[in-house]
Amino acid sequence: MNYKFITAKEAAQFVKNGDTIGVSGFTPAGTAKAVTNEIAKIAEDEHAQGRPFQINILTGASTGDSCDGVLSRAKAIRYRAPYTTNSDFRKAVNNGEIAYNDIHLSQVAQEIRYGFLGKVDTAIIEACDVTADGKIYLTAAGGIAPTIARLADRIIIELNSFHSKAMMGMHDVFEPLDPPNRREIAIFKPSDRIGKSYVQVDPAKIVGIVEVDLPDEARGFSSADPLTDQIGQNVADFLVANIKSGCIPSSFLPIQSGVGNIANAVLGALGRDKTIPPFEMYTEVIQDAVIDLMREGRIKFGSACSLTVTNDCLRDIYSDMNFFKDKFVLRPSEISNNPEVIRRLGVISMNTAIEADMYGNVNSTHIGGSKMMNGIGGSGDFTRSSYISIFTCPSTAKGGNISAIVPMVSHQDHSEHSVNVIVTEQGIADLRGKSPSQRAKTIIDNCVHPDYKGLLKDYIRLSGKGQTPQSLAAALGMHDTLAKKGDMRLVDWGTYK
Repeated sequence: MNYKFITAKEAAQFVKNGDTIGVSGFTPAGTAKAVTNEIAKIAEDEHAQGRPFQINILTGASTGDSCDGVLSRAKAIRYRAPYTTNSDFRKAVNNGEIAYNDIHLSQVAQEIRYGFLGKVDTAIIEACDVTADGKIYLTAAGGIAPTIARLADRIIIELNSFHSKAMMGMHDVFEPLDPPNRREIAIFKPSDRIGKSYVQVDPAKIVGIVEVDLPDEARGFSSADPLTDQIGQNVADFLVANIKSGCIPSSFLPIQSGVGNIANAVLGALGRDKTIPPFEMYTEVIQDAVIDLMREGRIKFGSACSLTVTNDCLRDIYSDMNFFKDKFVLRPSEISNNPEVIRRLGVISMNTAIEADMYGNVNSTHIGGSKMMNGIGGSGDFTRSSYISIFTCPSTAKGGNISAIVPMVSHQDHSEHSVNVIVTEQGIADLRGKSPSQRAKTIIDNCVHPDYKGLLKDYIRLSGKGQTPQSLAAALGMHDTLAKKGDMRLVDWGTYK
């Protein structure tokens, strides 16, 4: 089939007010960059003439500024799901201007198939190649591309020459059947492949191809510092101790690691500690630190959804694909984050908390209980099904004015029933096999900053008895004090009796 090559501006004309678009990618990797910019311009023009223009957006995870950013600033988004990291989008959500649905990443594609999120009008897919018979070869991420491409009324391809055609063959594209016909997902080790290397679509649905040469809007992370290095070392020490005790097999287990500087510090510590054998990853994203450890032989293989790396790192990968062709595979997000596979493989999950409470409940999404940060992402997918679930965070924030360990989290994403270990730079709290009161003592003794140990012990005495002792009047007293005085250390429990 001969496809029509069109401009990004022409492609944007297919999107109308009230439409739902599905966008490829997972993080800024592999996502739309040109057409969404033009959709934002349409919204601005329509609004200037007094006409409404807003759309719904479904993605694999976060995108780049040329999607979430420009569309948020143009007030072009009515509804969006799931995870995002854009500051302008975050501001609009917290101002009540965008209906934001924070969904577990493994569930997005299936909720689209089930009809929970409505019909997809247009799918915008970034590709490194497309064939006449409808084979779309994705770039640096899998995301929800297979599902939105299959179900959308029309498909727009952003054929991005920045991405090497050497990516052809690096994807494992698989959509599970829906209930009641769903079968097992036959991944028994991270390197297993179960699908195709491309997304197959009806070529008649491809209404246009937009040729671009645009890099991913990748963001780097701050370098490791003594605090993040200590957190990383604490995690490594915990895992080594569990290998020695026999709780973790001596051959080790696959690792999942979230995104950010703490995650990179943890991976760095695992790479340096030769007590831990070379290992595999079954995770959402491959970051620069993972690529470095692959080159060092410390990571044998990585299964992920996305190459969330800097562009310099991505160019290095593309220039050395003979080395990397058997080092990683990229999957759709419902497979990279699939609870069935995570449980089967015995994945050890490592994610970052905004705050945790002394009983082991974790808040990973909200500031002060009401302001969205980024979203739950895939942390729930892995935490609930992992062999061991680990959450990391600094013990304090804002120069010590905020304790990351509080009596009760202001918003709960991960309950005490799913959280096995909490690690700060202060130490390690192993919560396995402990009652709520035992967990509280372990967390306070090992993870809390010295400035807050006494305050939390005083809170326990105030709370009295119970399976999970709490004073409902005082449970959010530290948050209340922060809001009123700017420093949790100034809490006076007597105020809340």
